[in-house]
Amino acid sequence: MSPLISLGWVLAGIVLVVVLTIKYKFHNIFSLLISGIFVAVAVGIPLDKIVATIQQGIGSIMGHLALIIIFGAIIGKFMTESGASQQIADTVIRHCGTRFLSVGLIFIGVIFGIAMFYEVAFLIAMPLVMNIAKKANIPYMKLVIPTVVGATMGHSLFPPQPGPVALISAFDADMVQVYLYGVLVIIPALFCAGILLPRLLPGINNMPLNSMIKPIEELDSSILPSFRISILIPLIPAVLMILASVIKPFAGKDSELTRLCQLLGSAEISMLLATCAAIWFLGIKRELTPEEITKKISVSISQIANVLFVISAGGILKQVIIDSDVGDSIVHIMSHVPFSPFIIAWLITAVIRILTGQGAVAAITSAGIVSPMVGAFDLNPALMVLAVACGSNTITLMYDGGFLLFKETFGLSMKDTFKTWGLLELINSVVGLGMVILINEFI
Repeated sequence: MSPLISLGWVLAGIVLVVVLTIKYKFHNIFSLLISGIFVAVAVGIPLDKIVATIQQGIGSIMGHLALIIIFGAIIGKFMTESGASQQIADTVIRHCGTRFLSVGLIFIGVIFGIAMFYEVAFLIAMPLVMNIAKKANIPYMKLVIPTVVGATMGHSLFPPQPGPVALISAFDADMVQVYLYGVLVIIPALFCAGILLPRLLPGINNMPLNSMIKPIEELDSSILPSFRISILIPLIPAVLMILASVIKPFAGKDSELTRLCQLLGSAEISMLLATCAAIWFLGIKRELTPEEITKKISVSISQIANVLFVISAGGILKQVIIDSDVGDSIVHIMSHVPFSPFIIAWLITAVIRILTGQGAVAAITSAGIVSPMVGAFDLNPALMVLAVACGSNTITLMYDGGFLLFKETFGLSMKDTFKTWGLLELINSVVGLGMVILINEFI
């Protein structure tokens, strides 16, 4: 089968996901499963191998991300209900003052985005932002945009969030390089989308707030956990992951110290340690009973079951692409295209994100398509991780979960949602890609 035909069947499969989900209201899991089977048959995978491909696709994602997603939900639950999130916000805003309020909210957004699922981070942060806007007498959207910009970029680019972790595994990228280059990528994107956009966007001061969202009922500051504990818990995984990679060259890759640090710095173990810290400092130390702690854990796990299974189902199409060698076909086609491979990878991911409305699914599916490009074009795997991550965090349409969450939370019109959410996501994504290409010129 020619490369163009193979690529055509993959695109047809993605369109099928959109049609089943949007027009016929299929659940995402069924849409992704049916699409994966359709593409597998179309590209010529033997019928007796299709079930094994499906199992491998789901298992590869579930096995790698299940614990990370579960631990992330538990950490988010304890941070919210203990007031740790409020403590972070209060402390940052207190030190930033009105002049640098946007910078402080960007920082809060990034921390929340790294520590929690995006939807959780959004729903926790927005009532806090409404409080701050009311106290400072600032149009609410001028503070919403910086916070959302930080949360979306933190969630999309950095481990231990599921998308970046899956990409690091798919491209065999160095974790420290992803963090270091990620900081270089994120800073200009945060400035352009979080600082410049709210200043230049016409009509931002007069956008009506038609929703039922209300400022959060703040806890008494005397019972909040300390800022040090509140900020340390969500950063434990990042610190351990970086530490493991830094120690390896000095101690030797076969030393016991390196093995220990790699164990502690793995995504699963580092998230487990962060979860244990959250339970201890934000649960046990606050005199919660074992029954109350168990109930919080059970509730948090039940709330993310749908997210876990949808992301895992996204691995089906990725595995079909890998098993059918469609990725190699696409590399063959792209070798004749006069664009940077990073632009091609970004475009593929962005198109999948726009069509499916799922950032993590777009990243995971795209990884199966573009992973052969890393070796074929001798690319830095960490930069490819960031290029695809930026593509998964781009402008979305009205059936995307993030779009609808933003629109309905503030009761915005479709036009104002595209003007705010749409623009901030597009600027994030394009500026991030530009920085990836620029960094690649210097390494």
